[in-house]
Amino acid sequence: MELRINRRALVGLGLAAAVAASSLAVLRTDSGIASSHREAPMIAGDPQHDNTDVYAFVSPDKADTVTLLANWIPFEEPHGGPNFYPFATKSRYNIKIDNDGDARPDITYEWTFRNEDKRGNTTFLYNNGPVTSLDDPNLLFRQRYTLRRITHSGVRTLVHDGIVAPSNVGPASMPDYGTLRAQSVKSLPGGGKTFAGQADEAFFLDLRVFDLLYGGNLSEVGQDTTRGYNVNSVALQVPSSELALKGDVRRNPVIGVCSTTDKFNGSRYVQVSRLCNPLVNEVVSPAGLKDAFNALPPERDADVAPLVKRVTDPEVARLLEAIYGIKAPATPRDDLVEIFLTGIAKQNGPIKADLNSQVLNKDAGKLRPAEMLRLNMAIPPAKDPNRLGVLAGDLQGFPNGRRLSDDVVDIALQAVAGAAVTGKLVPGLTDKVDRNDKPILQAFPYIPLPGNVAVNQR
Repeated sequence: MELRINRRALVGLGLAAAVAASSLAVLRTDSGIASSHREAPMIAGDPQHDNTDVYAFVSPDKADTVTLLANWIPFEEPHGGPNFYPFATKSRYNIKIDNDGDARPDITYEWTFRNEDKRGNTTFLYNNGPVTSLDDPNLLFRQRYTLRRITHSGVRTLVHDGIVAPSNVGPASMPDYGTLRAQSVKSLPGGGKTFAGQADEAFFLDLRVFDLLYGGNLSEVGQDTTRGYNVNSVALQVPSSELALKGDVRRNPVIGVCSTTDKFNGSRYVQVSRLCNPLVNEVVSPAGLKDAFNALPPERDADVAPLVKRVTDPEVARLLEAIYGIKAPATPRDDLVEIFLTGIAKQNGPIKADLNSQVLNKDAGKLRPAEMLRLNMAIPPAKDPNRLGVLAGDLQGFPNGRRLSDDVVDIALQAVAGAAVTGKLVPGLTDKVDRNDKPILQAFPYIPLPGNVAVNQR
């Protein structure tokens, strides 16, 4: 790609962004005492509540089920002992489903955690010998969890006292971590499975995007910045009929998915982190609204005009034009409204496809535009998944849900440049990180095992 660097325009954009952020702060949604996510100022010091990614896809080996997976605690250095990386115990970790299009959760899967800590004043060790099973007495610190399913009809406990897969301390302590992972997968009543525990950071990208979009000349690409780190995951595989409106996947195949974290503040739980579509709070929300966005429920998205404006007139498109000379598509960007706020359907905007909007559900009510990850559960798994998903004709990929192998950074860059409407990819517009360094597993929970090698030794 020909690079045309216009630094004067870049400086102008920076000044404009600063003025915009100042005015948007006046409209900021009150986040109270909420913390937030690392991409937002308040969550940077609160990694236990830092909701990093959410995935939703038709299970590739069991097409009548959907797998939901969400991650927390970014940049877990594998050797981060002696306390390693537990989930917070006075918080709620959620995956929420909207199946009728009103942007409110119809189903919430909620994980809560408690500690079993036998170390006391005796030792600092996480384990005092090899750990060969989840109930091995050598494991001195473990976590247990409760999983509840919350609907308009009531609350049902699916798992009580499930055991979390521990942090992968190292080969001497955990010589067969695969066995620990396998033991941590628990069957659910009525069908399905769940998992909670440490996993590989499967999100792949070059984070030097924040250095003036890859150095200002695409010289800073090709380095998988998250390689070698771990995260904490919760995962769920359930029959598609359990998620569909009225239990009917044929009539109502589309769901909206978000994950959130609720933190107890001494009197009540408050939402402190939110993750639906990838990269939204990173590169759509301005700095002055990032904390508020993390506290914002999707049903209120359409009321926050400054956030909607960031979708219809995206900053990234203007930066691509200023730095690389890629002409920004005309605004308002109704194509991005479809991708992020309404789902893709012919009646919603310029993208001529009926893909993943709740308006396609025959029994849904009036659609409430909201930022969420939407999945059409009736689209079967692709035999040969393409990392560019829908843009490459693979309708099971992002933005129709999100698979672990989807290259959401390249997809997002191309979509912002207009590829979803033109059908043409912009040559050279890529971070050149096309896949995770570890292969995706072939069975639930699919996300690779956590590493136990220091990042600076890889």
